[in-house]
Amino acid sequence: MRSMFLAMLLFVSMFGNAQKNYLNEPKDVKDQRMKWWRDATFGMFIHWGAYAVPAGEYQGKTVKGVGEWIMHSSNIPVPEYEKFVASFNPEKFNAKEWVAIAKNAGIKYIVITSKHHDGFCLWDSKVTNYDIMDAAPFKRDILKELSDACKEAGVKMCFYHSIMDWHQPDAESKKSYAHQNTANPDFARYREQYLKPQLKELIEKYDPAVLWFDGEWIPEWTEEQGKDLYNFLRNLKPDLIINNRVGKGRSGMQGMNKYKDAAGDFGTPEQEILEGTADSDWESCMTMNDTWGFMKADKNWKSSENLIHNLIDIAAKGGNYLLNVGPTGEGLIPDASVERLKEMGEWININGEAIYATNSAKHYKEGDNIKYTLSSDGRYVYAIIIKAPGESIDIKQIDIVPGSKVHMLGVKKAMKYSAQDGVVHVKMPKELPGKYAWVLKVEGIVK
Repeated sequence: MRSMFLAMLLFVSMFGNAQKNYLNEPKDVKDQRMKWWRDATFGMFIHWGAYAVPAGEYQGKTVKGVGEWIMHSSNIPVPEYEKFVASFNPEKFNAKEWVAIAKNAGIKYIVITSKHHDGFCLWDSKVTNYDIMDAAPFKRDILKELSDACKEAGVKMCFYHSIMDWHQPDAESKKSYAHQNTANPDFARYREQYLKPQLKELIEKYDPAVLWFDGEWIPEWTEEQGKDLYNFLRNLKPDLIINNRVGKGRSGMQGMNKYKDAAGDFGTPEQEILEGTADSDWESCMTMNDTWGFMKADKNWKSSENLIHNLIDIAAKGGNYLLNVGPTGEGLIPDASVERLKEMGEWININGEAIYATNSAKHYKEGDNIKYTLSSDGRYVYAIIIKAPGESIDIKQIDIVPGSKVHMLGVKKAMKYSAQDGVVHVKMPKELPGKYAWVLKVEGIVK
């Protein structure tokens, strides 16, 4: 009888909180919930925490790998790592400036690390003292300041949250510094008394639009726990959007679901873009250089042109682009990131109509030089030209509506064109608006 009673308690613990099952949500209901996210297309990822203090260096050496993994990659004991937390005092942090940088870049939502794998929390948590208010000298609730700034600017606030935790004893490996590689028998206690209460706290205090999970690969985590957590969170906030790393569904770095009915609302390709369109929602998360968290030694910055072309490619394939910045320990977004975001904003200011609230076409490209997006009403095709055209350009993949006008975004006058034998021949303006890519707006359909 005792074993049956304990089994019932475990069942109630795992599934009793889900007053409503959101796992089989009707398509039309999900479409309505996901609409703002699909229309947004462009988001900013922010990886920030105590790992910005060492900035990729430990004991006088540059560590291998990415900045936010320094505790694991350098086998730093908890007491030693806590010293970085104790010196995390980003006095130059200005939430309004960060949000202004994002908004001017054309970014519609921000996803920041509320807690990364190191366990340090960027808000005033009542569940733990290992947070910005109690363990660090800064004594300011970073998530509240950012949430308030986002609300004022009309940008959606979203949180990344790590399922695994290298600091919390019931989650951390019991053996050496293997961290996530060895199962902890006390993990259920961590899940019910730490992980879930913190997530409930985040929802109730800050009302995030998206919860973006990571660290689901640890041996303790299962798809069943992921589905339970998904329902738990959706019952707290029914319109919440949750990525597929809440469960075990994603397939490697490509990030799409490896089986049907996996928990989560969208796939998460990491550092790559899908080769083509997909039948489900997805978002490519990518860095501007080689790291997520700030590393002083990483100067391998992608060009603005590369980043803009990534955005175009992702939009044409029907995905979202979550582009990362890694602020410094002082609280500043690196100048190289700011410069690139500024150029992206200048391009989007001209061509955003071809990016936001658009749909993908079955044939989303023509050769290597033209990518297509479709207006949400299906009336217009946006032909995005990647390489600077000469005096004219031939487009073979659009059936144009006879007598309609062809416009280049950023140019007031309509373009002169002819359509014959399945080819639309468009004469280019003498001066192209902006740089890196140019958009023709055509009334018609993609063949």
